[in-house]
Amino acid sequence: MFDLARADFLAAGHTLENVRRDFPEWHRGRPRYLLWAIDADQPAVREQVARATHHLQDLLLAGYVRQPHLTLALCGFPTDEPRQDDDFGPTALLAQLKALRAAACAPFMLQIGHLASFSSAPFLAVQDLEGGLGVLRDALSATTHPTGSPYVPHVTVGLYNGRYSTPKVQARLDAHAARPVLCPVDRISLMSYASAEIGGPLAHLADYDLASQVLVWRDDPLHLQLQAASTAATGIHSHSDGSTIH
Repeated sequence: MFDLARADFLAAGHTLENVRRDFPEWHRGRPRYLLWAIDADQPAVREQVARATHHLQDLLLAGYVRQPHLTLALCGFPTDEPRQDDDFGPTALLAQLKALRAAACAPFMLQIGHLASFSSAPFLAVQDLEGGLGVLRDALSATTHPTGSPYVPHVTVGLYNGRYSTPKVQARLDAHAARPVLCPVDRISLMSYASAEIGGPLAHLADYDLASQVLVWRDDPLHLQLQAASTAATGIHSHSDGSTIH
């Protein structure tokens, strides 16, 4: 998969220039966008991202502050009553949670390693050592927003700030010495970001524990309607402090 990503990057000829602006034609006034991700914001991964960012600093858009994470599936814009194709409501979350419970994915280990790139963004490559990513992707794929391109697991380093020759950028990537680090995964997270802000921080809404198969909500009043769906799916009321009532 990473060989294919490398070939696609070189074939693109140049990187894509990211610009800091609002994208109303995309979000159409909807303030938040939801996704399922693995929270990789841990010391060893943060260090790797920081080293890669420093190595490519002159090529990257300033102000990218999104925490290290590995996107599993895109959900959409949260709403009580979905009306548009990329809206995401309680029924969709209910289907996702049922699929996750049926998949019964056990905790697993990832390896985060070398520096690679899409045309829009450099990233740290992720190796699925025990097949857990595949299980989770299969469970979520039927109910999430498709991207239209092959899935390449990765941790984004930043966004390119201009059009640069991809062969020259690839030489920079290859010159970066990256020490692979292990990343244990015992939960996946429902996250969101402000749709009008490029590269803004992720808000952590809920965690789905792989061992217990319980979704635990954090304090987030904007998405209480989705919490009702999780209760319907699991029969368990989850609180932000991690306690449950059966």
